[in-house]
Amino acid sequence: MILLSVSSSSSSPIAAVFSVALLLFYFSESTLGAPCPINGFPIVRNISDLPQDNYGRPGLSHMTVAGSVLHGMKEVEIWLQTFAPGSGTPIHRHSCEEVFVVLKGSGTLYLAETHGSFPGKPIDFPIFANSTIHIPINDAHQVKNTGQEDLQVLVIISRPPIKVFTYDDWFMPHTAARLKFPYYWDEQCLQESQKDEL
Repeated sequence: MILLSVSSSSSSPIAAVFSVALLLFYFSESTLGAPCPINGFPIVRNISDLPQDNYGRPGLSHMTVAGSVLHGMKEVEIWLQTFAPGSGTPIHRHSCEEVFVVLKGSGTLYLAETHGSFPGKPIDFPIFANSTIHIPINDAHQVKNTGQEDLQVLVIISRPPIKVFTYDDWFMPHTAARLKFPYYWDEQCLQESQKDEL
């Protein structure tokens, strides 16, 4: 633990700035390298220092840039995801808005309106570097790397944690879709809450 004391009568502004910088350096160094850096959210971070995992999905690399579990975000989450050629998301829908920014690579967005009893045949949208994707709430979709190089996307979702429904195929009834709620990428970092003894 580092304790800093800055007295206004004896410290110069340079000493105060140095003390704050030292505290921020200590704080960021102690939390960024950990698999669950939940002790803080520094103002400036190097994204290459963030933990990444495939969460059991071959071809995926996921990194939570700003999340509800790791960083206490309440309104949005931001993820950086990289898909190897041929890999992608499962067919799914969720109870939030979602925006993708394609940083590199190319692929296909499959999007079906979910107003019937099952998603139905999706519409194919080609995606490519510098394109953006908006997924309406509860519309079933799938993003797949159909290109020859890695597909890297920045993903922004609203209202974490989200309800996610996954499908085996596009004609699986909504009532048979598997629900996961709450859905956290970083659920291994959740701290057990104290039990109410009443």
